[in-house]
Amino acid sequence: MDLQGKVAVVTGSGRGLGLAYAQALAAAGAAVVVNDVDQDAVDAAVASITSAGGRATGAVAAVGDGDAARLLVDTAVQEFGSLDVLVTNAGILRDRVLWKMTDDDFDAVVRVHLRGTFTCARAAAIRMREQGTGGRLVLISSPAGQRGNFGQTNYAAAKAGIVAMARTWALELSRAGITVNAVVPVAATEMTRTIPAFAPVIEEAERTGDPLPDWLRKEEGLGTVEDVAALITFLASDDSGDVTGQAIGIGGDRLALWAHPREKAVALADGGWTAEAIAARWRDGVGAEPETYGIPAPKAPEA
Repeated sequence: MDLQGKVAVVTGSGRGLGLAYAQALAAAGAAVVVNDVDQDAVDAAVASITSAGGRATGAVAAVGDGDAARLLVDTAVQEFGSLDVLVTNAGILRDRVLWKMTDDDFDAVVRVHLRGTFTCARAAAIRMREQGTGGRLVLISSPAGQRGNFGQTNYAAAKAGIVAMARTWALELSRAGITVNAVVPVAATEMTRTIPAFAPVIEEAERTGDPLPDWLRKEEGLGTVEDVAALITFLASDDSGDVTGQAIGIGGDRLALWAHPREKAVALADGGWTAEAIAARWRDGVGAEPETYGIPAPKAPEA
């Protein structure tokens, strides 16, 4: 995949998935602005790219407000002359069950994930429309945003909102040639290491250097951060010019297109519904096959 001549900003790219995205984009030829709140992480990430022959610069900022977003866009333009790709990866976790989650827990996560995606995408869209050459917005969501997840009210809400923004912006930016897609990644990171079924398998693979087992890579769609980066590179490229408004999952050996919400079952009642009529017809009508919720617990194959 050739990204020569393109300039990308990747938020939250000092480590983990974001670093893998930045390195993959640079390896394909893009100039990359690395962003993180940690100066040391930014410096190390930039060095890892430039030492491999790529082009990169750093911008230390906590995404969330408009000033940070404009700093990232201005850095791209000042250092490399344009902005063609934005990947909104920055995020934090403040996991709590509903009755223990504080206002600050909720606001902090929504500020970084949802507001940070909004402010950065807005700044990028303004610049891309001024350039008149199109562009790519790649927004990072999560399975939690698609299905919900225990203890992640704030995170799941923000990640669901990111997919909704992708669909909305795909409509608004299509005439400018700017595509907008949401990526739903699953990879061995510090967060997935906390899942009991995954932790020992990930630790064993790291200890031995062996690949993750097939059941994990295929059935659970869990692999390395590098596995996910391939989709980011594709969505940043000219080859994805007809792909927009989509939520696309990737992890391990698994690539998937998530369905958009739609009516699953419909019933009609002349003159409208009463509460009693809904109760009488719910279980053998519209509600006969209720939707599942929550991320299914992973199950290792029996020995």
